[in-house]
Amino acid sequence: MVIVLMSIQWSVEAQVKYTLAPSPELKVEGGSSLHDWDMTSNTAKGEGQFIMEGNQFKGVRSLQVTMEAESLKSGTRGLDANAYKALDTKKNKEVRFTLRELTGSGSSYQAKGDFTIAGVTKPASFPVKVSQNGNRVTFEGSYNTKLTDYSIDPPTALLGTVKTRDEITIKFKATFQPNN
Repeated sequence: MVIVLMSIQWSVEAQVKYTLAPSPELKVEGGSSLHDWDMTSNTAKGEGQFIMEGNQFKGVRSLQVTMEAESLKSGTRGLDANAYKALDTKKNKEVRFTLRELTGSGSSYQAKGDFTIAGVTKPASFPVKVSQNGNRVTFEGSYNTKLTDYSIDPPTALLGTVKTRDEITIKFKATFQPNN
């Protein structure tokens, strides 16, 4: 009887491997003494192991997303060059997020994990909205932090007359699909 019950539990709740679907929406927003700015990327790699009950998302065992730092673009070559210099992209080619814990239910969750930016890893905690369309699971949220938290000196321009603010917001909307 115990074996039958265990096999039913295993068939109802399964761990399924997922990968990041093409064209995630990744954005960094900030500002300077001159104007607000944002940099976006639609390229990243990611994988995770999700807990599914039937076809319903129930949680995450593991998740990691990696983005090439120089895939972030502002539309202004000078701003991009200053950002890449501040991030030291010659040495720190990737920005990474590794999830440690996802708690909540329905569509409201709290993510806890580690961001690695410019070679510095720091813990992060932020709300995440989770939605599901068929077997695809989408995570959407934002995280407020500071450049100096990652040992990044806020860039300046025009001989120091334009100063980048320390505060930034990382926004994301990323869809994962099962490995087939």
